[in-house]
Amino acid sequence: MTAAKAAPLAADLEHGLRRLKLASMRRVAPELLVTAKTQRWTPEELLRSLVETEIAARDASNIALRSKQAGFPTRKTVEEFDLTASSITPATWSYLCSLEWIGAKENLTLIGPAGTGKSHTLIALGHAAVDTGLKVRYFTAAELVENLYRGHADNSVGRQLETVLRHDLIIIDEVGFAPLDSTGSQLLFRLVAAAYERRSLAIASHWPFEEWGRFLPEHSTAVSLLDRLLHHNNIVATEGESYRMRDARTRQGGRPSKR
Repeated sequence: MTAAKAAPLAADLEHGLRRLKLASMRRVAPELLVTAKTQRWTPEELLRSLVETEIAARDASNIALRSKQAGFPTRKTVEEFDLTASSITPATWSYLCSLEWIGAKENLTLIGPAGTGKSHTLIALGHAAVDTGLKVRYFTAAELVENLYRGHADNSVGRQLETVLRHDLIIIDEVGFAPLDSTGSQLLFRLVAAAYERRSLAIASHWPFEEWGRFLPEHSTAVSLLDRLLHHNNIVATEGESYRMRDARTRQGGRPSKR
């Protein structure tokens, strides 16, 4: 006995679903109608299946859109993070992955050498936040300051800051990779001050706080920035050997080659 073949929807139903922009429902309806008939579904069961299909498709589409708008440089997930090779404790990792700190408008600062999982952590937590419906924006510190410099030039910094602050979580990676001039330091301070107790910042730097004067030239600006950043802050120190160096040795079966 051959399975019943799904017939195309009637033209008026096709047109109506298209007008209502129920694309997923329109796509699956022919086959679900056949299934409903052969399995003797109730009208409520058929309607529920159609609605659940449309909701799932829209949720997936919204997640994809928020991920794109976040500007992540790559996709990293909390599931991919190797906690056994990290200096982050399981209890700390569990709290960070709960995302409760974002709802509480707390900050997160990761401090540690290059290659110890800081960027992976930030991006993975950002993706997790997107998956729960939160709005996230990822920047490197250089990219953020460059954007604000453009706003400084045309007197639109205030509007740019408000645009950034529409996000629930603002990620600033690679803080301190390059020194900032006085204007750049002031612009970064304005963002931190504007976000204070309004939005969560997640920051990564290889410089401990007492050495932030290396890339923030004005002492008063550095003190004021850290004062706001460190209040309601979760500070996580990452330690150990670089993941990238370890991976290079594994691929080469020994130490990285010297050049």
